[in-house]
Amino acid sequence: MSVAAIDAKGIPAPSVTVNPWLIAIVVALASFMEVLDTTIANVALPYIAGGMGVSEDEASWVVTTYLVSNAIILTASGFLARTLGRKTFFLICLGIFTVSSILCGFAPNLNALLLFRILQGLGGGGMVPVAQSILADAFPPAKRGQAFAVFGIAVVVAPVVGPTLGGWLSDNLSWHWCFLINAPVGVFAIALIAAVLQEPATAKAKGVQPQDNRFDFIGFALVATFLGALEVVLDRGLEDDWFASPFIITFAAICAAAFVLMIPWEMTRRNPMIDLRMVATRQFGACFLVMLATGAILLATTQFLPQLVQQDFGYTATWAGLVLSPGGIVTMMMMFAVGRLAARVQPKYLIVAGALVIAASMYSMTNVYGDLGFWFMARSRMLIGVGLPLIFVPIMAASYDGIPAGKTDQASALINAARNTGGSIGVSIVSNVLTHRQQFHQSRLVEQVTPSSPQYQDTLHQVTDFFVAQGNSLAQAHQQAIQWIGQQVQTQASFLSYMDAFWVLMLISLSAIPLALTLRKVKLGGPAPMGH
Repeated sequence: MSVAAIDAKGIPAPSVTVNPWLIAIVVALASFMEVLDTTIANVALPYIAGGMGVSEDEASWVVTTYLVSNAIILTASGFLARTLGRKTFFLICLGIFTVSSILCGFAPNLNALLLFRILQGLGGGGMVPVAQSILADAFPPAKRGQAFAVFGIAVVVAPVVGPTLGGWLSDNLSWHWCFLINAPVGVFAIALIAAVLQEPATAKAKGVQPQDNRFDFIGFALVATFLGALEVVLDRGLEDDWFASPFIITFAAICAAAFVLMIPWEMTRRNPMIDLRMVATRQFGACFLVMLATGAILLATTQFLPQLVQQDFGYTATWAGLVLSPGGIVTMMMMFAVGRLAARVQPKYLIVAGALVIAASMYSMTNVYGDLGFWFMARSRMLIGVGLPLIFVPIMAASYDGIPAGKTDQASALINAARNTGGSIGVSIVSNVLTHRQQFHQSRLVEQVTPSSPQYQDTLHQVTDFFVAQGNSLAQAHQQAIQWIGQQVQTQASFLSYMDAFWVLMLISLSAIPLALTLRKVKLGGPAPMGH
């Protein structure tokens, strides 16, 4: 990228050429670090709870506070980037994120850790949408698909790496390193971004018009309240028994009230915090919904596939992470391939192909049973690794199509908000399916396990004989046999509930197909919009 620096007298300085791929790598590294922190702390919660002397339920607020603050700042990121300058805002966000990560690692108690996680979420939430604008400006039109592929690696692979890295750090070092690991990476990224990134000359020339620089405080408060309360309800609903909890009822009411007030306010503002008319358009609205579904599948499969193999197959945390690793490698390779395809194939066809591949992966997982091996699980994840890039990269091109230059900041923030919110919705849906369907299947299976039935008695005798052969007394073997049968019922109920969850995820994936087909054709290889 050739950037002309302006000296104090207003005379352009000689152009400085910076390799755009260096910018892409540095920006993607910062984005990777931010997205990583949405999942890295999940597996460390038992360690955090034990280290701070609190319950695991209390420790789970470490995840909730980050998601809430992350969602809140997303909507204001466009305004702040325009006001402060893209580079300045990105460096401020990265600095806040890095410092708060260090503070999280040294937090003396849970209250301090939650405060620092809020700061971390505020710093991290502003980086990802601005990163997209930086990449759009740094690359020529023909290579922007490949640039977004690098960005896609950060956003899609980071949630996969998070649980594996978090588990390894917690097992071998301590939970503090789940946060402290950001410090050297953050300092390195800050130094490189300060050195290589410049404000685009077009932004300096245009300036910001006063009427475009007014901050919609009321709109921001309503949007932030809506998204923040929604994240709390989704993340805490299952643990607090949903609407049997006054806490959840209160936040659901706050969420609904903010949403109802937000619509007329934002629809009547000249410069709203979020342009609801944009979401209501066929092109952007369809992209928004597809990204919701993509976020749901990405985070739900990342969280619950390791849980399945640990819970029902006896995998360790390390092996559960390794189940995801081949899929992460496939995703990285596919990102670059799709980056090239995006310049030749219409986005809607790539999205349809990706949705079908993911649906096929989810369908294969509906046949889960106890004798499946490591590579069955890994292959299913690899299929998802093929499908996600086919959706993620084209959706970036399609979502910006037809958006005015002054609205691309909002488009970027809204697409990222859709990914984050979709992830929370997906995790919440699957958690509820697993909990309630396991109870349902267990009650049905127990009806068939009657002590008077010949099948039960035959199984009981065979298992009792087995335990007797292991050196137990007849009475002990009899009790162990009864316990074993009970465990088998619970295991089968768990398998059946996971089958139901994968059916739901398959339907979510298929729902993206009609939405994708509504997208209009875009100009392939044309200029990507720039946010600032």
